[in-house]
Amino acid sequence: MPKRKQKPDQEALILKNQLARALADYDNLSKRVERENAEMHIRVTARVVRQLLPVFDMVSDTQRHLKDAGLAMAMAQLIESLKALGIEQIKAEPGMAFDEALHEAVDSVDDEKRKAGEIVSVALSGWKFVEGPVIRHAKVVVRR
Repeated sequence: MPKRKQKPDQEALILKNQLARALADYDNLSKRVERENAEMHIRVTARVVRQLLPVFDMVSDTQRHLKDAGLAMAMAQLIESLKALGIEQIKAEPGMAFDEALHEAVDSVDDEKRKAGEIVSVALSGWKFVEGPVIRHAKVVVRR
């Protein structure tokens, strides 16, 4: 059976609707690709930073014992480089409240100076994206 000829107005409306759908599909695809690229950037950056953190920890421990100005400058530069990537050190200090989203309790002790659930000491620094996920939780000792 042959197709019926459509009126020019109907054909234009059909083409206009097809174009609108195609543009909406393209816009959705573009947004999805942008979102996936941002997620991939976060995953790759976090992976690289996780590989570098043990080196930072060793330099930090060495600096704490030697009090070397050169090591302090190198650490400060590394911290600035991480900040440029949108990564910051997780705040964890004695007396702060334990936050399971940012801290990991590696031990608990009795400490009369602290309230229950407060951080007593920091075993290992933690790092996270300024706006995003935690890369490594701060390892802390808390009061029972």
